[in-house]
Amino acid sequence: MSQFCYYKGVYKVKVLTKSEGYFIIEALEDLQDFFDHKKVIVKAGERSIVLPTDLRPKKTLPAQMPAAQA
Repeated sequence: MSQFCYYKGVYKVKVLTKSEGYFIIEALEDLQDFFDHKKVIVKAGERSIVLPTDLRPKKTLPAQMPAAQA
C-alpha cells in the first residue's frame, strides 16, 4: 500500500497496510496520541494501528474551539 497521509490532519505518516478496518501506519515524525485517556508519544519510525477516519490525504488545521460566550 505505502501511501503518505496525515494522521489527524497534522502528522505525516506512511500507510503500510489495511487490516480488518484499521490501517497500520509508520510515523515519519514524532506524534502525540491518546490511548486509554493517557497521552502517548509515537516516535518517528514506530508503527501504530489507527482508524481510517483519522487519516487525511493532505495537511489540515485542527478544528477550532468555539469562543466562550459571556
